[in-house]
Amino acid sequence: GASPDGSFRPLVPGVTRQAGLSGSRPTPEGSSLTTPALSPVADDAAIPSFSDLGLPREILSALAAEGLTTPFPVQAAAIPDALAGRDLLGRGRTGSGKTLAFGLPLLVRTAAAVGGRATPRRPYALILAPTRELALQVCDALRPYAKAMRLWLTPVVGGSAYDRQFHALDRGVHVLVATPGRLTDLVE
Repeated sequence: GASPDGSFRPLVPGVTRQAGLSGSRPTPEGSSLTTPALSPVADDAAIPSFSDLGLPREILSALAAEGLTTPFPVQAAAIPDALAGRDLLGRGRTGSGKTLAFGLPLLVRTAAAVGGRATPRRPYALILAPTRELALQVCDALRPYAKAMRLWLTPVVGGSAYDRQFHALDRGVHVLVATPGRLTDLVE
């Protein structure tokens, strides 16, 4: 994470920030804002791969298909503990890998627990997101991995038709990604 002086401290012991830029994005004035990249570059330690983290081959194949081979520091630190069922608290900048850090273990553990078909109106896992945009972003990020694990993942957010969301729940969903307001509406 960033310290008050703007420098970075390692998120994982022995892992440092790689010099360079992750890219730029437009600002309202039309200029671009460049953001530093956190990268899994180790000082003396070996760089872990996703296969070193205990993920199943279905997830590893999906990661490779998405062009992802090396975990970010937050993923390297969080995935083994999450797979073991430990509680996590992760914090990082946008683009640091948090969604996959918690999402991949959630999918692996859900697949192991449900063993197949989803039960109508009984999602096994819930991801609660504060905004519609973030819920949809989480769904998009996790969808290829949910598919690889043969899990149904669906968003339940405001601004979408109730009928479609009711139908998905009636059919059966393994993982529900919801905003608090729409989830409350559907529960009531």
